[in-house]
Amino acid sequence: MRRTPLYDEHVRLGGKMVEFAGWEMPVQYSGVIPEHVAVRERVGLFDVSHMGEIWVSGPGAEAALESLLCNQVSKLTDGKAQYSAILNDQGGVIDDIIVYRFSRELYLLCVNASNATRDFEWLAGRAPAGVRVANASDEYGQIAVQGPRALELLAPLCKGGGLAGLKPFHFIEQELLGTKLIIARTGYTGEDGVEIFVRADRTVDLWRLLLEHGAGCGVAPCGLGARDSLRLEAAYPLHGHELGEDVSALESGLGWIVKFDKGDFIGRDALLKQRERGVPRKLAGFELDGAGIARQGDTLHAGGEQVGVVTSGTKTPTVNKALGMALIRPDLAAPGTKVSALVRGREIPAHVVALPFYSRRKA
Repeated sequence: MRRTPLYDEHVRLGGKMVEFAGWEMPVQYSGVIPEHVAVRERVGLFDVSHMGEIWVSGPGAEAALESLLCNQVSKLTDGKAQYSAILNDQGGVIDDIIVYRFSRELYLLCVNASNATRDFEWLAGRAPAGVRVANASDEYGQIAVQGPRALELLAPLCKGGGLAGLKPFHFIEQELLGTKLIIARTGYTGEDGVEIFVRADRTVDLWRLLLEHGAGCGVAPCGLGARDSLRLEAAYPLHGHELGEDVSALESGLGWIVKFDKGDFIGRDALLKQRERGVPRKLAGFELDGAGIARQGDTLHAGGEQVGVVTSGTKTPTVNKALGMALIRPDLAAPGTKVSALVRGREIPAHVVALPFYSRRKA
């Protein structure tokens, strides 16, 4: 297994290490529930250095990304980020990514850990002449600072006041610890916060600095367990669960980032046909009305037949209910619809609910 630059820090802090996407990562420190609560109420630090970074540059970079991704890259301005996806010819999701625009000729793509090499090869093999695609994943560490006190923690460390005016899905470059950081107001928890790209050999220094300066904010190191329960409450899809090459972008709830009007892109024709005839399944949220937890691979039933498959499920700390997401028959995807979940041979009553399960604005 591969290790991030923070591996020794995780061990020193008592992190329980597990395999994830080929990496040895902390699943928890003090426990999933206290770490989840720390992010919802204060601030948590996540090591996300396993994520991949790919630079796309050259005079034709914007046009290339327009054809390779489903969202409209030309809508971006310098310093802005965009959620997008790489699709296959059938409209399935190879990976969901974030695109950061530095200029019309320079973009950074943050991709999922398990797909980094494949994404790079896929993009490089389809980029036109004059567009350079470079895999810089080994050059960066990445730390997510998430929670309502995240900006309070960071503000004293960032000079020039750029952080104060940083809007969601925007980023700045900041000098700190003798190196340049990329600080993006993005995240995967449903809370406010940032994700920081840092040179790999300075990742430990940044991690320790954030822990030290965050003590007064109640900062907590957090593992993959809390990251998963947080993202599930916010109904953020996870590759290999809600997203995959055999699930179209329209089925998996990514229709809002599929820009048909921008012109041709890979997967467009297949998605247009699917939009015309209707999707065969749809991503929906559900809650169990009886004791138990439905997990990935369990099935949903109605009228004596299987009508869906659970993609993610657990009992989450903030909502405090057994809930999940599932790919379900479209006519049963409306909130309030009664279904049942088959868990270990036992049917548990359930009902469809609106997504997300949790929103910090509503909270």
